[in-house]
Amino acid sequence: MNGSDSLHGREPDLSNRREPDLSKMTDAAFPSAFRPRRAMVLAAGRGKRMRPITATTPKPLVEVLGRSLIDRVFDRLTEAGVETAVVNVHYLADLVEVHVGKRRDLSVTVSDERDLLLDTGGGVVKALPHLGNEPFYHLNSDSIWIEGVSANLPALARAWDGDRMDGLLLLAPIVGSVGYSGVGDFDMAGDGRLTRRRERTVAPFVYAGAAILKPEMFADRPLAPFSLNRVFDELIGKGRLHGLRLEGTWLHVGTPEAIRQAERTILTSAE
Repeated sequence: MNGSDSLHGREPDLSNRREPDLSKMTDAAFPSAFRPRRAMVLAAGRGKRMRPITATTPKPLVEVLGRSLIDRVFDRLTEAGVETAVVNVHYLADLVEVHVGKRRDLSVTVSDERDLLLDTGGGVVKALPHLGNEPFYHLNSDSIWIEGVSANLPALARAWDGDRMDGLLLLAPIVGSVGYSGVGDFDMAGDGRLTRRRERTVAPFVYAGAAILKPEMFADRPLAPFSLNRVFDELIGKGRLHGLRLEGTWLHVGTPEAIRQAERTILTSAE
């Protein structure tokens, strides 16, 4: 951005800028013996804060630098070695279903919630038959970030310890995250165990929308709408919810204004 753009409030011309090739930052070696082969991607929400864009375009198909949010999530998953993704649909479901069906590097199964939106927890219960018996990646369809030195999904897999944890969340520091202005979600102990932000305080970490979860955490739950936060709180009570600090920069793309902010951040990171 030149000085005149900044002083007069004009947006910089991004048309001739190229996004960095983030595939070169992936951890191809992947030394961990554990690697989730399946993933759940939440794509059923209405994206109300992204209006008016989401009046006609489902949020997973909203583009950042010409690539949809959900394709960016799929890219991360394939780089991490995932073979199958289960995607739930509800709002503008036909558009999402047609779009995800075009992927050729990933087997995509649609979990249909057209009749009833099951929220972030109930959606997993319905998709459970497709997720297998092993821990799986769980991602929001708008979970994007700029990688640091090491790729974050493989880092989650390396940090996974099923003897100590039932859930492992990728957490972004609230300081340095782009597009986020909240007060955080979690405090994290030295051993990685998580506790909720206390009332009237600021927590250092926000959930970045990516996790590894055990399927048995959902096995005996009714097929009804409920939030994933209910599961998180239960695991916190047992000392079984852990976190891993995101390496790089989390991009919280929640509003139309945040799209351009994310685009500028991605392009600046390539300079």
